[in-house]
Amino acid sequence: MTQQAGRQQVYDHRLRDLVRRTGDLSIATGRGVPRSTAAGWLHRELRPVVSMDVLDRAEAELRAEVVSLRRRVGTLSAVVRLLIAVLRVSGGLSRVDHGDRTTRTMLLRAAERARKALPISAVLKILGISHSGYQVWVREEHGCELDERTMCARSTPTQLTPDEVRVIQAMVTSEKYCHVPTGRLAILAQRMGKVFASSSTWYRLVRDHAWRRPRKRQHPATPKVGIRAGAPDEVWHMDTSAVRLVDGTKVWLHALIDNFSRRILAWRVAERFEISNAVAILDEAVCNAVGREDRPTVMADGGIENFNSEVDALVGEGLLSRVRALVDVRFSNSMIESWWSKLKHQWLFLHRLETAAAVRHYVAFYVAEYNATIPHAAFSGQTPDEIYFGRGEGIPAKLKAGRDAARAKRLKVHRAVWCGRCPGLSGSVAGVAA
Repeated sequence: MTQQAGRQQVYDHRLRDLVRRTGDLSIATGRGVPRSTAAGWLHRELRPVVSMDVLDRAEAELRAEVVSLRRRVGTLSAVVRLLIAVLRVSGGLSRVDHGDRTTRTMLLRAAERARKALPISAVLKILGISHSGYQVWVREEHGCELDERTMCARSTPTQLTPDEVRVIQAMVTSEKYCHVPTGRLAILAQRMGKVFASSSTWYRLVRDHAWRRPRKRQHPATPKVGIRAGAPDEVWHMDTSAVRLVDGTKVWLHALIDNFSRRILAWRVAERFEISNAVAILDEAVCNAVGREDRPTVMADGGIENFNSEVDALVGEGLLSRVRALVDVRFSNSMIESWWSKLKHQWLFLHRLETAAAVRHYVAFYVAEYNATIPHAAFSGQTPDEIYFGRGEGIPAKLKAGRDAARAKRLKVHRAVWCGRCPGLSGSVAGVAA
């Protein structure tokens, strides 16, 4: 039985039940319950009683549970406050603008309040911010006198010190260690007792600070312009190359190119490496040459297919002269080497090369396209055939006139477009449209 000032007396429900079951009012009156109240218990219906197990638990256990519940309530409240802050600054979790200064300030304040109930990792996960980004925000908001550090010294105490970073920079940029790779330089620094940091840390610092290793390569002087002929059939380039078939066997390619026009004058595809193939393309080129006033000069490397008795006979007959490439004249055979690269990588290697006949078919197609169809940038849009035979003199002027006409048409179309909002354009647009 309990009684408080200004409130109705409350009796234990177990006493009411006992009086109702036995009908003996003295049980209640003997314990100070008024007789009228005890008599009323006999006639009134029993009210449902909700028992609480907490009454049977020890006080220390109840206090521990209260503390735990309060902590949980504080955690949930902190999460709710964080989500409310995000919604206020963006209107939705997917539209948070972290670049806005006001947004950063509000999120930082919400994070500081939530840190009282949540660990910082959980706070940043809810806000969608990385730990390093959070430290940058804190430094921008509150300022930091340690400008040499990329991260807060107290939040990331295991980072390298500024002195260690300076030692790494000195070793990376020093010419004394230019021959040591960066990863091994990190281990060398440990052996020397200077800096004990992993190779990945060295790579990250080199990347973040854009440090350059002192490794500027010294290249020999090279000519800007190679050999240039002044007329067709003045200088030829001859070379031999090999292409591997799908079964692993080789097919040999022989070709002769004119220096002045870049035209392929003759070519052969053979299953075996034979001297006669080089002689055959020289004979074909000599017979079909358009400029026969002077004998052409053939640039070729020192291979046996270019320097033999049969080729010597052609030179002795006065049909051509011969210069050994890369010995008598530097970089003289680059033109035919460049054509080999185009033939292989832009055409041959795009197909399945099974037989020599297939290679011969593909080479024939590419030579025809290269000579007669594909324009050359060095000739202002003319093809090698047009340069070699002198049939493309009007091509550059025709292309220039077409570009000028297209540019004028393009300007007219674009100036006729008016959105209606640009000020001061109505009169000019009307004039152009008219």
